[in-house]
Amino acid sequence: MTRAIRFHKTGGPEVLQLDDVAVPDPGPNQARIRHTAIGVNFIDTYQRNGLYALPLPCVAGNEGAGVVEAVGPGVTLVKPGDRVAYTGAPPGAYAEARLFAADRLLKIPEGVSDEQAASMMLKGMTVWYLIHRTYAVKPGETVLWHAAAGGVGLIACQWLKAMGVTVIGTAGSDEKAALAKAHGCDHVIVYTRDNFAERVKAITAGKGLPVVYDSVGKTTWDGSLDCLRPLGLMVSFGNASGAVPPFSVGLLAQKGSLFLTRPTLVNYVAARADLEAAAEALFGVVRSGKVKIAVTGRYQLTDAAQAHRDLEGRKTTGSIVLLP
Repeated sequence: MTRAIRFHKTGGPEVLQLDDVAVPDPGPNQARIRHTAIGVNFIDTYQRNGLYALPLPCVAGNEGAGVVEAVGPGVTLVKPGDRVAYTGAPPGAYAEARLFAADRLLKIPEGVSDEQAASMMLKGMTVWYLIHRTYAVKPGETVLWHAAAGGVGLIACQWLKAMGVTVIGTAGSDEKAALAKAHGCDHVIVYTRDNFAERVKAITAGKGLPVVYDSVGKTTWDGSLDCLRPLGLMVSFGNASGAVPPFSVGLLAQKGSLFLTRPTLVNYVAARADLEAAAEALFGVVRSGKVKIAVTGRYQLTDAAQAHRDLEGRKTTGSIVLLP
């Protein structure tokens, strides 16, 4: 038996509870991992509150790092003693130990700590596919990144800056704006005080942007569309303020024949080769020092509910982890 944070019904952070769960021996293409650090992400809150439906009861969490304790028959990609990290389905990371598919595990290279790995696999590989595949950002371009002081945002600002891209970011306070600025954001707009769409128009001399990256959702949707130039791409990849309400697709035509995508990491790393490419790029940019992973909050596994309250209450910056 191992301790795990499970929810038996959907709702607020209070539905997260500490349970004892069984972790059997690994079967074919499985490895048993003893966690050393566990990532906390917005998708965890979406699953907990029911926005993304899951079979119940469910152990929360989609990202972790640790040591392989045992492997199932025929597993050769990892072995006992390997430091590994992962992100993806099925949930179950909020636990002292768990089983996971061996072909979805990634070995952590020297120079990357377990805490860094646990807090950057989902966020960092998300940035990789967004800026290299969803829209291949080119040096000299200007982009808008909402929530620039969040865990994904801080990685994105640094990575884009290293590529020679001008980054306009939004943040909810002067303190968060300063943090985003320190991580490579060229222009930071405090959206609680300023109209970000008007500021973007001023910064771009009315031309608009080729792409907007929006993980906030409901409250930024309309303004984000207004930031795009004709034929621009709206990348809606999160719902921190709530889901985007229904709209007429004719709106995209009215605003300049805009493109819209709602991507998720799972589709971009479904193939093992793509997963390895994403991880190689992420580990490489971190080990080079161009992207620094800031683990700014550490909670005990038993304090998972408080971690969710702080994340949803916009009280966190950078990445936060649970320690089993």
